[in-house]
Amino acid sequence: MTLPPDYENRVYAGWLGKCIGVRFGAPIENWTYEDIRDNLGELTTYVREDQGKIFKPDDDTAVPMVLIRALQDYGPDPTPQQFGDTLLNYLGDQHGTFWWGGYGVSTEHTAYLNLANSIPAPRSGSIAQNGATVAEQIGGQIFSDSWGWVAPNNPARAADLAAKAASVTHDGNGIYGGRFIAGLVSAAFTERDPLKLLQTGLSLIPADSDYARVIHAMIAWHREHPDDWRAAFAHLKAHFGYDRYGGVVHIIPNAGVIALGLLYGGGDFSRTLQITNMCGWDTDCNVGNVGAIMGTALGVEGIDESWRIPINDLLIASSLIGTRNLLTIPQCVDLFVSLAKDADGERFSQGRRPATTSATPARPTISQRAANADARSIWRNHAGALRTSIRKLNKKGEIRVFTCTYYRPSELSGNFYEACFTPLIAPGQVIEARVRINKKAPDTIHAAIYVHDDHSGANHQAQAVPLTPGEWQSLNFSTPTLSDACFSEVGIVLHNLGEVWETGSVQLRWLDWGGPPSYTTTFAKERPESGGISQWTRLRGYWRLEDGAYHGSGVGECESYSGDIEWSNYALEVALVPLIGDHHNIHVRVQGALRSYAFGLAPNGCVALYKKDKTYQPVATAPFAWQSNTRYTLRLTVKNNTLTATVTAPDGAAQTLTWADDLRDYQHGQIGLSTWHGGHTRFESVRLTPT
Repeated sequence: MTLPPDYENRVYAGWLGKCIGVRFGAPIENWTYEDIRDNLGELTTYVREDQGKIFKPDDDTAVPMVLIRALQDYGPDPTPQQFGDTLLNYLGDQHGTFWWGGYGVSTEHTAYLNLANSIPAPRSGSIAQNGATVAEQIGGQIFSDSWGWVAPNNPARAADLAAKAASVTHDGNGIYGGRFIAGLVSAAFTERDPLKLLQTGLSLIPADSDYARVIHAMIAWHREHPDDWRAAFAHLKAHFGYDRYGGVVHIIPNAGVIALGLLYGGGDFSRTLQITNMCGWDTDCNVGNVGAIMGTALGVEGIDESWRIPINDLLIASSLIGTRNLLTIPQCVDLFVSLAKDADGERFSQGRRPATTSATPARPTISQRAANADARSIWRNHAGALRTSIRKLNKKGEIRVFTCTYYRPSELSGNFYEACFTPLIAPGQVIEARVRINKKAPDTIHAAIYVHDDHSGANHQAQAVPLTPGEWQSLNFSTPTLSDACFSEVGIVLHNLGEVWETGSVQLRWLDWGGPPSYTTTFAKERPESGGISQWTRLRGYWRLEDGAYHGSGVGECESYSGDIEWSNYALEVALVPLIGDHHNIHVRVQGALRSYAFGLAPNGCVALYKKDKTYQPVATAPFAWQSNTRYTLRLTVKNNTLTATVTAPDGAAQTLTWADDLRDYQHGQIGLSTWHGGHTRFESVRLTPT
């Protein structure tokens, strides 16, 4: 496989097109053609329903960002079983990410429960297991664009990846739709003609399928009536409408809309999305698919800025990993590109987090605010850096250039898919940046890195340093160890200590952070959010703030996670009180629901250290006479492949376990808390320190 010369640009444009289409279609999802015609008329741009808030998570973009992790976790050719494990690993148990409409109603809900109850993929999504109506709903195609981006100019491979991923939840026409869409995206790297793209897709699915039949019908109608898309939709509705297919959102009518939109859009990005949206039915899905295809075919240059600016290169996702729910579009593109290059045998180095958007001058997810200044910031991609123009930065004035590292659900335009966030940066980590002011700037400008704590409202910043006009300079900041903090913003603050800076600019080449965390939380400043609490996600169970502590209870393995999945060596110390049940645990190096290490109070007066690889297996145990309603301190240290666990009672009695994972150690992951099998645990404090 040879990657196209403008490959990254085209992937960026394709994913951007997908996000644009989803946002354009979301406000009128499940409206009919008549509803749209009679109430909204001609749709030319976004229906603004967000009132200035951050656009909400949507399953059309959240699920692809989960499924793509199968390639990261299992290599370039995952099996259907591995795709199934990917869903079980990164999804909350029947909340978030998917539409959980009930067993036998929601295709994905049905398949998830099958997987969770040991019905393996692809049987989990099969017609034999679930019936044709459930298996042939729309999800098979709406989550499949990304396989075209990791297999550019290789429609057959893209279709095969899509088929394996879709087979976990779908079958029959549901899988054909995945093959079709993935093939079109892959082919769009070299082909722009909509008819030829559709013909490529048809070559990847059975010729006698209903899916092929509806695509052929739209091609034939367009050949005879090339100028009237509304007549084409009337034909589609009459012969392939919702009344002819069962279930909530069947794939066949919506496949016809995709073909119609591509044909009548004539290769124009805007017109294709507008026509597709005005047809109605599953609008966010259909418009997202055509946006992905057309964005890939045309590149960024083919997408008008009016579509791009509101997106702001930001994507809110929904999964079990809180730091992966606040993404930028370039971050997603980096992942797609790296996986494609891995499959192609190329090395890909993501490097630092760049302060620039990928191949586009549209405004990125970095913002600015000014005090005692008339600073007008206009972001541009300038020689590999972001530049903001400044007017009249007064004496003692300041300007802050920042990016958000945490959102409250209340800041979103909606949260049906229950996005939960963990801050991208934690106290104790080190932040670095590279900045430059223009040559004619005054020599009175000082700069520093800062973070904002949303819990306290305080800013913490490094010692400011003077900037030399025209020269690139490095900034760094070791953030302080804090208690009960929530870093929601990180950036650069510029201070003017001299006379007015009339005009000029500042450039930011990169802003990056890393290293081990160092902080304590007593849960005193956390708040209820998205069915759990701020800064934490939940796998299953009832998690809440109660009597000044964090409580978890419920059936099965009830777990809650926080932190960054890339954290490596650290020590986790937790004060907890077992209230009911036999299992009260803390976790390190959590890589999702299927992979982690745990240590806790165990049945029969013991403590146990576990490794989870789909199921928990004790790797070390020791006697420890614990009792309910007593406060214990559990400490679990992980360094390289060695775990050291200690439990301490109020009277000082202690027990220590040590174990080295010499087989296949987990090298990084989040922290977690859990109570299992009908238990109830009170967690009073959490402390993280480097090792």
